[in-house]
Amino acid sequence: MRTNDIKELSIQIHLNGLSFCILNRTQNEIEFLKSYYFKQDLTPIEVLEELKLELSSNTAFSEDFNEVTVIHQNELSTLVPEALYNAEHKADYLKFNSKILRNDFITEDAIPINKSINVYVPYVNINNYIFDTFGAFVYKHSSSILITAYLELIEHTEDTKVFINVNKDSLEVIVVADKKLQLFNVFEFHSKEDFIYYVLFVFEQLQLDVETVPIELAGKITLGDELYIILYRYIRHVDFIEKEYNFAFNSSIDNRYLYQDFLILNSF
Repeated sequence: MRTNDIKELSIQIHLNGLSFCILNRTQNEIEFLKSYYFKQDLTPIEVLEELKLELSSNTAFSEDFNEVTVIHQNELSTLVPEALYNAEHKADYLKFNSKILRNDFITEDAIPINKSINVYVPYVNINNYIFDTFGAFVYKHSSSILITAYLELIEHTEDTKVFINVNKDSLEVIVVADKKLQLFNVFEFHSKEDFIYYVLFVFEQLQLDVETVPIELAGKITLGDELYIILYRYIRHVDFIEKEYNFAFNSSIDNRYLYQDFLILNSF
């Protein structure tokens, strides 16, 4: 059934999974929230087929949306200070940190909160399909959303904090201190040992004290799982990220674990 309510759809794209969220602006409520992971990483073409299947088989997506946002989550991104950025050198910025192809489409997000430009490669086939399906839409890189959300959380403190967003086989690490971004990086991991190695590597490189600097977690990690256990073994202060949102959640959504959907919830 179609309504006159103002609704926004956000879609998070990763080669190992998809997430969907619908915000009803009229009711000021998240009315739909779903994530699922593939058994293995897929190609962008295969991900598109999964996306088509989900959008066509779920009646939640048959309504008219006033705004659609696509979040591209991959390691193909790099940050450039706004004052030094030159749009003509997008590929030059990116090629030092990521493997890019000659014909890759490269774009950028502005991140006003720390006056930087995020240069990245989106999934063009996904964008084309979303445009054909919904019309005009907005797309962003996941790190642009995460960096903005984390910096907003520490606006009133100068403490050093480490934020980790855990995915099925990668983690995004953000370090903030004195209200400024100190580091953003993405690491691929295949075991809990890989996971803790990269976390401790960040602490060592930035000379952070494992006894005093806290970690706040988001994403695919839960209290008592192997990633949490090994992290807590080496880091004294570990907690799950908390945020008060300016919208409510439908009673069908279990809001005890909202940290797992921190990325997509901050896309609105």
